[in-house]
Amino acid sequence: MAQIIQGKSTFSRFFTLLKQSLTGGNIDFTQGSIRRAVLLLAIPMMLEMMMESVFALVDLYFVGHLENSSFAVQTVGLTESVLTIIYSIAIGMSMAATAVVARRVGEKNPEAAARAGMQAIIVAVAVNAVIAFFGFIYATDILLLMGSSQASAEFGTDFVQIMMGGSFVIMLLFLFNGIFRGAGNAAIAMKSLWIANICNIILCPIFINVLGYGLTGAAIATTIGRGIGVSYQLHNLFNGKGMLKVAASYFLPHWEQIKALVKIAAPGVMQFVIASCSWIFLAQLVATTGGDEGSAGYQSALRIMMFFLLPAWGLSNAAATLVGQNLGAKQVDRAERSVFVTAKYNIIYMASITGITFLAAEPIMWFFTNNAHVHDIAVQAIKILSVAFVFYGAGMVLINAFNGAGDTKTPTRINFFGFWLFQIPLAYMLAKVFELGPVGVFIAIPVSETAITIASIILFRRGKWKEVEV
Repeated sequence: MAQIIQGKSTFSRFFTLLKQSLTGGNIDFTQGSIRRAVLLLAIPMMLEMMMESVFALVDLYFVGHLENSSFAVQTVGLTESVLTIIYSIAIGMSMAATAVVARRVGEKNPEAAARAGMQAIIVAVAVNAVIAFFGFIYATDILLLMGSSQASAEFGTDFVQIMMGGSFVIMLLFLFNGIFRGAGNAAIAMKSLWIANICNIILCPIFINVLGYGLTGAAIATTIGRGIGVSYQLHNLFNGKGMLKVAASYFLPHWEQIKALVKIAAPGVMQFVIASCSWIFLAQLVATTGGDEGSAGYQSALRIMMFFLLPAWGLSNAAATLVGQNLGAKQVDRAERSVFVTAKYNIIYMASITGITFLAAEPIMWFFTNNAHVHDIAVQAIKILSVAFVFYGAGMVLINAFNGAGDTKTPTRINFFGFWLFQIPLAYMLAKVFELGPVGVFIAIPVSETAITIASIILFRRGKWKEVEV
């Protein structure tokens, strides 16, 4: 009887925790149970990132069943690879915003937190405008440069133009969510992605099939869906109900604040640009050694992998918020313990995902493609990539811990050596010199990610991140 009562009590506490994490609110994460703090942040953050990965999966499902499916899937995948440059800037800026906002919130100065967040938006939108312009103009050339055939590049030009031209919504979606996470309100960040994805799921079949826009319809639906998500974020920023109360005057440039943000964001952007350029190179290497179908298989595998990895990235984002807020509150030991607790949960999650990908890779891929060759390549890629999922999970937490502390330089150095000086040469050697083709690229990814995680552990234990001033 006592065990039944205890079980009900445990379930009741978990349900209360789940409800609180999903509804959000103003919570002080510098006090109380660290495990509870991690879960309150991690649950909505994981659901948020899961929704971000659903964008690509929805597009992959609908375009994977078009008449020219290999061209369509390759175009979506290569465009996503190029868009990682936008993602890199968005994530880098959002990391800076999260670090500064979290530190100000930890210091109990929400007005300064709100001002810092709005200055980050000014910088990000200005940079994105330049990239979006050139991406729209040179859409066909981008696909050709990525290894696409002439026919496939011409087929996908309109898709790239819409995605690059409307990429400002990607930037804003990431950046606003980084601000909300820094303030400790991960629930709003999650809800904005849910709204955006529901709209995308509804609009995709309408634009692709009903209205007959095909591949181009996928770009239209995705851009509109993300735009609606951004509208929801803006509503929550200006309604005056949250911790961050934003006024229109906060959007006027404050050059000292911008300079301080750029100082943090620049290496943060660079760390993700370095990683993105490596992924772009790998995508091009697969396309040139495996052809259009090999490229389509690899891009399909990446979409599936990201569906599982992005929730882990969301969980690891909890470390960034907790490190930032606790350092702001001068609780260094609590900041460090938060990282270890978050890492433990992420490793458990990634271990379970490894089992799923090994057992279910084949049926999963049949759901997204009806091309047998594309299917076989994708399954092979998924199984090889998932070998190091546990290392990915631990590495993500440590990278986010550095960024949450404002130490964006350390992960930038790690990425430079891990991706450019190790992953790219290894992939090229295996694919070209040893003539393994796409398989060589698949092998290089888990090997290099494992090395990056080991380097992150060593540098984290040295503790220099504890001394960074933001």
